[in-house]
Amino acid sequence: MRIFLNSKIHKATVTEADLAYVGSITIDKDLMNLVGLELYEKVMVVSNTSGTRLETYVIEGAPGSGVICMNGAAAHLIKKGEEIIIMAFSVVDKPIIPKQILVDKQNKFIKFL
Repeated sequence: MRIFLNSKIHKATVTEADLAYVGSITIDKDLMNLVGLELYEKVMVVSNTSGTRLETYVIEGAPGSGVICMNGAAAHLIKKGEEIIIMAFSVVDKPIIPKQILVDKQNKFIKFL
């Protein structure tokens, strides 16, 4: 078994950072659907702005809202306005073709990569 990229949201902009929340990353449900992310799925979040890398889990944001919110302790590491990449991986026996999208600065879908 090997670990392969399964889903990626490229060049997303963090719209909120909520230290008071228990934890996770909130992602617009429409973006989750486009790349096949599921509620509570583990993701790696990489900041193109600061270089920070962290792992957390996904919670659903309102569809069409463009929300990308870093919650809890992660909000100390990745702040509002940072450009990020969100990735999920799968453990499988052979390579898979990941679902990857590019979004604009308002986190609206531009195209599949």
